[in-house]
Amino acid sequence: MVESREAAERQHPGSGHRTVPHTADLCVEAWSPSAEGCIGEAVRALVEGFADTSGAEAVGDREYAVTARTEEDLLVSVLEEVIYRMDADGEVPLAAEVGGIRPAGDGRSLSVSFRMADIGAARLVGAVPKAVSLHGLQLRGGPGGWRCRVTVDV
Repeated sequence: MVESREAAERQHPGSGHRTVPHTADLCVEAWSPSAEGCIGEAVRALVEGFADTSGAEAVGDREYAVTARTEEDLLVSVLEEVIYRMDADGEVPLAAEVGGIRPAGDGRSLSVSFRMADIGAARLVGAVPKAVSLHGLQLRGGPGGWRCRVTVDV
């Protein structure tokens, strides 16, 4: 797990995530009072969907900044960065802190700080993700906060 549910709830009250059944893919849902919190929860759900990191130790922190047209595009970019870091660097997030979304030109930007572990120190518990699908992608805010749903190709 990226963080225990109890630790995540203390750090991010009103936030959560889960994986839901989906044929041959991994589908994650997340919710939080803020868009940034929802993106962070989606990262946790993605990692928990394929790796148990509870015994892994941090190997370093990695910063990531992104500019995109919409909040949904930011979500996709952050999740794709997790997959890229795993493929290119052999690392998986133990934690992710998502900075505030800011206006940037005709879009939005945000920064993410990942606390990374070596993927070899994690125990694989599911199929390894390959890419984020745009089909059925959702990230929406409302009176109860923000919710997202993402399908990940495995």
